[in-house]
Amino acid sequence: MVEPSRRGILGLGLLAAAATSCGARHPEAAPQATPDAHGVPREGDPTADRHTGPGSEQSQPGTPDWEITDPGPADAIEGFADRVSVLPGEPFGLHVSTTASAFTVSAYRMGWYGGARARLVWRREHVPGAKQAAPRVDQGTRTVLTDWQRTVSVDTSGWPEGAYLLRLDAEGGPGRRYVPLTVRSASTAGRTVVMSAPATWQAYNEWGGYSLYNGPSGTLATRSLRVVFDRPYDYDHGAGLFLVYEAPLVALVERLGLPLAYTTGIDVARDPGLLHGAAAVLSLGHDEYWSPEQRANVVAARDTGTNLAVLGANCCFRRVRFEPTALGPDRTVVCYKDAWAQDPGHQAGAPATTDFRVGPGADPESAMLGVIYDGYPVDAPYVVTSPGHWAFEGTGVAAGASFPHLVGVEYDRVDTGFPTPRPIEVIAHSPVVCEGRHSHSDTAYYTVPSGAGVFASGTMRWVEALDAHGPGGGQAVHGIDSSAGDLVRKVTENVLRAFAAGPAGRTHPAADNLAAVYGPA
Repeated sequence: MVEPSRRGILGLGLLAAAATSCGARHPEAAPQATPDAHGVPREGDPTADRHTGPGSEQSQPGTPDWEITDPGPADAIEGFADRVSVLPGEPFGLHVSTTASAFTVSAYRMGWYGGARARLVWRREHVPGAKQAAPRVDQGTRTVLTDWQRTVSVDTSGWPEGAYLLRLDAEGGPGRRYVPLTVRSASTAGRTVVMSAPATWQAYNEWGGYSLYNGPSGTLATRSLRVVFDRPYDYDHGAGLFLVYEAPLVALVERLGLPLAYTTGIDVARDPGLLHGAAAVLSLGHDEYWSPEQRANVVAARDTGTNLAVLGANCCFRRVRFEPTALGPDRTVVCYKDAWAQDPGHQAGAPATTDFRVGPGADPESAMLGVIYDGYPVDAPYVVTSPGHWAFEGTGVAAGASFPHLVGVEYDRVDTGFPTPRPIEVIAHSPVVCEGRHSHSDTAYYTVPSGAGVFASGTMRWVEALDAHGPGGGQAVHGIDSSAGDLVRKVTENVLRAFAAGPAGRTHPAADNLAAVYGPA
């Protein structure tokens, strides 16, 4: 479920309440170029394909005016990329619909950049624009289809690996939108992997009137059974869930200067060897929709020493299948949920596209995460119970320290009624009341024989709280104040540094404390 946020994702969290409400148990020197007015090498210049090395990228000047503050009318300009991710140097197409006669495309690499949060890497101006056809809906699966023509091809030569937002600016009038893209890493060995979650973004995308949660009736009965990436995103000015649930973490991890790799869950599913030798894999704030292949490849990496940090809640809850569209492979997210028996793919032998924890083929997510999704919606304080744990080093917290509003809107807990790896430590045990039911949100850490450590925050607000500096000190996120923001930033830094150093269980083995926290089994 998506939570209403400061960036205007309004009401989306309510869409899924009927399905998963509280109580559900369910990444030779080139000649100098003459830059354009924005400091970007001009298209066609021999230095435009110069690779910026990982050690020097964050030393580049940022571009503070990347953010959209006035998107203009809903149909002024919008678009999508025909690839969710590309390798550096691979081209992709933009499919754009606009009422303007021309527009500008600007590619911003997201990061820290001294606090600017983005750097302009590439720009093309005066791209001819046109209004594309209205979408149509496949009546069998209620899938929104666009059939839009490619407007412009983009060459990514010289683009460093990373998370990108392409900004579309209509010329001659108001209208701005984003298009997200990952320039992915071919190798992750020795690096911390930022694993973006576009399948979840697409699941909540209601562009054209349908998502995997909702349809014109406002109920689950008319929701899509399949959704495609061949359409724009309808929220956060086209950025999907990236700005709320991923950008704050990208800024932090780049500021720390750790060796990074970038990828998406779709790429991890496609390539069983992609995570070979990775130091750590990061699942970000809202990463709900996974394929069995993605999960198997992450578990295989864990079992050979790759650490896993789950910096959110409700991770790996829905089992999906990726299928092609006319634009390429893996551009359809299939999730029939409780209508899984109607899925032709399942009838042909594919796993049921429903919740991982339910049949057929039940495989609760706790077996990988240590924690399991326990409910929605909550808004509760985060309560520290093991202040001496290494993750809290440098925070100064004491037992019982409480941080209002940090637990929400969804939460996870340790529940030994489901498969639970041991040894596991609960280091924060936060009471919640969810639709009248008393429970707890748990931050937990477990280790496995390979030496890998797994950290799970237990709250969906973890990544959002990285930007909590309010009230009166910048952005206030869901009422979370600067003390909670300081805590989350420091704990995240501790976890990321420990995980980047190698299998964390070798230096920080988990000490099981479930009996002390929950009582004897």
